[in-house]
Amino acid sequence: MEAAILIFTGIFGALLTWFINNHKAKGAVRASALPSLIIGLFFYCFPNLLSVFLTKQIPLFFIGASFVGMVSIKIISKWIYVAISGLVFSLIYINTGKFFNGFGGALGTTACISVLIAIGLAKLIEHRGIKKKEY
Repeated sequence: MEAAILIFTGIFGALLTWFINNHKAKGAVRASALPSLIIGLFFYCFPNLLSVFLTKQIPLFFIGASFVGMVSIKIISKWIYVAISGLVFSLIYINTGKFFNGFGGALGTTACISVLIAIGLAKLIEHRGIKKKEY
């Protein structure tokens, strides 16, 4: 159940940030910072609302997923690929988060990998495979 909540948080965080960034024209940094601040403050003010594990992990997942949502609409133009990228971020971070203890940049690196996977998936689906360029 906890994993499902974290996966939902990753997808929601990526989509919300992407929507604010691209459809409300607030910019990538503001679109990431404001919702992340709200989520972080909420769980800081109400630490006993959920389990200790979720209270600590939901803000991390949301912040990392908001890095995914910072992608421009020129790079990923459809919301479904952003949602897939948020899902991939969540799955990677759930399974490898413990390996990143003590290292900086884990959220950003995982977000970058997730966005690259979504871009590749979008290219494969929309262009029906990879074709060799002819010169």
